[in-house]
Amino acid sequence: MGRLIEFVGNHPLHFVALGALLGAIAWVELRRLRQGAVDIGIPQAVRLINDEDAVVIDVREDAEVAGGRIPNAKHVPLSVLKQRLKELERYRDRPVVLVCRSGSRSGAAVSILRKAGFERVYNLKGGMLAWENENLPKSRK
Repeated sequence: MGRLIEFVGNHPLHFVALGALLGAIAWVELRRLRQGAVDIGIPQAVRLINDEDAVVIDVREDAEVAGGRIPNAKHVPLSVLKQRLKELERYRDRPVVLVCRSGSRSGAAVSILRKAGFERVYNLKGGMLAWENENLPKSRK
């Protein structure tokens, strides 16, 4: 224990940096748990789409979607998701896979849909970047 105190005394900036890093990790994880986000990978998403008729909702903005999206995905930008919840009501009983560019914004969308009463809501880990890295098809419609 004495060596730890000596280390902290000799390297206070390292100790503060370690504390900040641990705090940031804890904050991100607690936020994710509070949102109720269930992250799924590409294989799980493809299985949900093919086997359970999951609906994919792309929450990216218009300019981002112009480059292509998952085939048959519904485009509802995160900025207007709350206002457009009524049109998503018909998907309440189906699994919903949310996707954005990297998986961050879709995590926030998971929280919105869960609060609206959707139960089977998933966040595509890695978003469209992961989808494209797997060379999976994209649609421009």
